Amino acid sequence: MAMEVTQVLLNAQSVDSTVRKHAEETLKQFQEQNLPGFLLSLSGELASEEKPVDSRKLAGLILKNALDAKEQHRKFELVQRWLSLDMAVKAQIKTCLLQTLSSLASDARSTASQVIAKVASIELPQKQWPELIGSLLSNIHQVPAHVKQATLETLGYLCEEVSPDVVDQDQVNKILTAVVQGMNAEEGNNDVRLAATQALYNALGFAHANFNNDMERDFIMRVVCEATLSPEVKIRQAAFECLVSISSTYYEKLAPYIQDIFNITAKAVKEDVEPVALQAIEFWSSICDEEIDILEDYGGDFTADSDVPCYYFIKQALPALVPMLLETLLKQEEDQDQDEGAWNLAMAGGTCLGLVARTVGDDIVPLVMPFIQENIAKPDWRQREAATYAFGSILEGPSPDKLTPLVNVALNFMLTALTKDPNSHVKDTTAWTLGRIFEFLHGSTVETPIITPANCQLIITVLLQSMKDAPNVAEKACGALYFLAQGYEDVGASSPLTPYFQEIVQSLLTVTHREDAGESRLRTAAYETLNEVVRCSTDETAPMVLQLAPIIMTELHQTLEGTKLSSDEREKQSELQGLLCGCLQVIIQKLGSSEATKFVFMQYADQIMSLFLRVFACRSATVHEEAILAIGALAYATGPDFAKYMPEFYKYLEMGLQNFEEYQVCAVTVGVVGDVCRALEDKILPYCDGIMTQLLKDLSSNQLHRSVKPPIFSCLGDIALAIGENFEKYLMYAMPMLQSAAELSAHTSGADDEMIEYTNLLRNGILEAYSGIFQGFKNSPKTQLLIPYAPHILQFLDSIYMEKDMDDVVMKTAIGVLGDLADTLGSNAGSLIQQSLSSKDFLNECLSSDDHLIKESAEWAKLAISRAISV
Repeated sequence: MAMEVTQVLLNAQSVDSTVRKHAEETLKQFQEQNLPGFLLSLSGELASEEKPVDSRKLAGLILKNALDAKEQHRKFELVQRWLSLDMAVKAQIKTCLLQTLSSLASDARSTASQVIAKVASIELPQKQWPELIGSLLSNIHQVPAHVKQATLETLGYLCEEVSPDVVDQDQVNKILTAVVQGMNAEEGNNDVRLAATQALYNALGFAHANFNNDMERDFIMRVVCEATLSPEVKIRQAAFECLVSISSTYYEKLAPYIQDIFNITAKAVKEDVEPVALQAIEFWSSICDEEIDILEDYGGDFTADSDVPCYYFIKQALPALVPMLLETLLKQEEDQDQDEGAWNLAMAGGTCLGLVARTVGDDIVPLVMPFIQENIAKPDWRQREAATYAFGSILEGPSPDKLTPLVNVALNFMLTALTKDPNSHVKDTTAWTLGRIFEFLHGSTVETPIITPANCQLIITVLLQSMKDAPNVAEKACGALYFLAQGYEDVGASSPLTPYFQEIVQSLLTVTHREDAGESRLRTAAYETLNEVVRCSTDETAPMVLQLAPIIMTELHQTLEGTKLSSDEREKQSELQGLLCGCLQVIIQKLGSSEATKFVFMQYADQIMSLFLRVFACRSATVHEEAILAIGALAYATGPDFAKYMPEFYKYLEMGLQNFEEYQVCAVTVGVVGDVCRALEDKILPYCDGIMTQLLKDLSSNQLHRSVKPPIFSCLGDIALAIGENFEKYLMYAMPMLQSAAELSAHTSGADDEMIEYTNLLRNGILEAYSGIFQGFKNSPKTQLLIPYAPHILQFLDSIYMEKDMDDVVMKTAIGVLGDLADTLGSNAGSLIQQSLSSKDFLNECLSSDDHLIKESAEWAKLAISRAISV
């Protein structure tokens, strides 16, 4: 049955591509022709001590990939394929896997651990392989340390792969006992302790019952805290990772331990190596996240019986926590600004300080100000940078009243530092801090303006000058300008930026052409800022925005003329095309929104559209996304005239709707179909057969990412609204799909937050489809075609009302659909609505809502319903 695969597996890793390709082909054929034999050979290879480590490791890897895949539909196929294998074959493979756990080769053991967990994730939910956990636990008492280590590693992977509800509590207790014993300081072998500590990290989700028991919880916490003091770095790091996970999973159980944890983390932050110190800071960041969430959910008004009280751990720890974090800010690295993904102690400390400020608000200010005043003018750049970073970090959270006087004092100092400080790190952080000042303390909602006619010119001069600085500083200066512009978004006629508009746009365009604009995200930042400046500009500067249009068009045209490029150059070019399309989108939206500029702008419409169509010829997902969004904006601006572009554009529209792989492109295209429907109304009719066919295909596909489905449903509503009674021929296909999706979305009680959020999106999409269909048919002789569907729609509305987990958006759409139903079907709907279980309660609830949009919809629905009933 099994074949000799050793040499083939070694060849598949050969440096010679011919040998490698031939071996890969052989493996592929073997798998297709005889799957059971193939899997048996691999498991035999993995288990055999005689075989070379390289072939064993690859055998295990191929085995793992035969059980699991990233894409949902592929994963489902692999699970079904494994379940349908012959029982005897599976038993033999599982025996080989368990046997490998006692191998002397650590790579083979580790691979086997992962494969066992994958098999468990398929079989345990099916009530298969019941003896697995027992046989693993019996291994724990084995004498050789390496067997113990591999078994603990397996239990860790198992807890990561399997959902807690498929393991009964008795087995959970035994797993935790084994894991915690393995972590104990008495355990002489460090590899065993490390595997146990990592396994606990994955097993914490299983431990709810154990954390509810004081004795068991005390024991687990003691062992974890002891492990943070292990002489072995990796064990300390893994133990702190457990603490971070405990802080979010069992926040409400931490009170008795918080003082000890503070002492342990403070010691680690001061004295330990960076990977451990970072996890110690992460613990406090995680506590902040928990408390910020609780305070936001409850708005700070706790009643004695509130479910999730806030323990105010951060408030209590403030006097000791803040100095500890400020200390870390002085541990910068020389080149941290240049490195994209840099993360070090100073950054982690500053991030945590920012979270603390959001958690406690004004209380943090007096604790941080002395540090800033003491260090801001010191000769050592590290002290100046740390002081600036501390100031920037605490700007979100405390009240404007508390911060504004401080910012007014600091602003001129910072503007000087940004131009005069000799150190690039200090300039970088200063520009970032200015950006935070403009983001949180400037805008129409802030009572005392920080930016006045007196300092506005100086601020702009300094920012534009800093855009000529090193890329990392220039990028932060762009960011500051972005928030400066955003703060003037709704000032109406005249913005303080208007006199400088031309100069700002010119400076930003200059930045995009810098030789080094590819570093530190500088080019992207410059375009994002340019877009924001245009978006927030006023009618006064519209003529200048008009002049900008042909400049950006020319640049886009130039990127399309490029001759043969290397793949690296092509990637850079695609990125630039994406940025230019994004910029044109903003220009189109700006100029298209007022009649005066729209008329002048239309002279460019043909040219712009032909540029976008040429962009589609380049194969790059990000560019397609940007171009299609820009076309959506153009459709909105040109209205019915957009029809002339449809024959040429339609094939790309169809391509986008078929793009399952790059599902973001598909989602964006679906949105643009809606824009085009609104622009063309019934002129979209000739293209509807093709669009509807594709949308229905997308909905019934299990390969398309689920996030695209809600927008597809609302798109059906857009189409129905555009073509009215012509939607008749699609009803028999669309309605059953809406119906089954509605049924699916109605039974999700007890789901997690992510699932609830998705369900709300899905329901909203379904309701928007119904709404568009009803409004589209209104006043046409064909409304009676909709009568058969009304009972089901009312049933759907009942069921989501009964479940009580809809968000405000769904509530508003749902009450709107109830109104549409009454409005379109009149007396035919009246009696059905009267029979409906909850329509009356739902209506009353919406009528008394605090949300004025829900209230408005409800009042309209009430009117429509009373008209329908009185007929």
